[in-house]
Amino acid sequence: MAGSVSTSQLVDDVAERTGMTKVAAREAVSAFVEALSERLANGDRVQMSGLGTFEVRDRAAREATNPRTREKVQVAASKAVGFRAASALKSRVDK
Repeated sequence: MAGSVSTSQLVDDVAERTGMTKVAAREAVSAFVEALSERLANGDRVQMSGLGTFEVRDRAAREATNPRTREKVQVAASKAVGFRAASALKSRVDK
């Protein structure tokens, strides 16, 4: 199984594939993450062809159990980022 890839390794990949400098590639990757985060924070759904869809999902309040003490605790409602992979990405990963 493959390992984890850091942001700097991803920046290196982008720089190599696009011919950008590493500084420019880092700015592009940072701008992408900021734009995506801002759109999601505004409640938008972001669809990217060949990659997938990012969206904010509501998580209902619920009762959970502390595994150490077995005590029941209330977990507040929250929002979470969800990702659904595009079929093109699924196919590429499945090879």
